[in-house]
Order: sequence, then structure tokens, then C-alpha cells
Amino acid sequence: MAKRKQRPQYTWDAQAVRSLRQHMELNQDELAQELGVRQQTVSEWELGLYTPRGASLRVLSMVAEESSFYDVAPQDKSAPDSTPESGHGS
Repeated sequence: MAKRKQRPQYTWDAQAVRSLRQHMELNQDELAQELGVRQQTVSEWELGLYTPRGASLRVLSMVAEESSFYDVAPQDKSAPDSTPESGHGS
């Protein structure tokens, strides 16, 4: 069985979400549409009120990979924060 290429581990904090959005030259609403979340959710991530989790975390990583974000952004070898936040993040 072929070994699956593993995505880089990246911590999606407020600055990382903002950096990805700016790298893609999108506003919050456009990134929200790309990720399938509300603009308010992207805003809350960028303000550090909540962190992406669950499906949003996986989609962020896929979008980052497709946009070559990992090639220009510093990577954190620790796993993304998966601590549940109350009511937001997907």
C-alpha cells in the first residue's frame, strides 16, 4: 500500500489565519466562502476569540497546501490546537 503524503503540521492561531487570507489576497468574506464558514467565524479566528477546529481545521490545511502557503509561512512542528472552544469553529 502506498504511503500517503502527510501535510505539514501547522498551528492555526489568529496570525496564521490572517496570514493565509492575506497570502491568498482575499477579504474575510471571500476566505469564509472558500472554507464554507461565516465571515464572522473568520473574523473571530483572526481576533483570537476562537481557534479553528474539526472540519474547518482540515479545510484550512488543505486550502493552505493548495495555495502554496506552507512554502512561504514558517511552520510549527507541533500539532494544531484541537482544544474544544465553546460553540464556534466550523
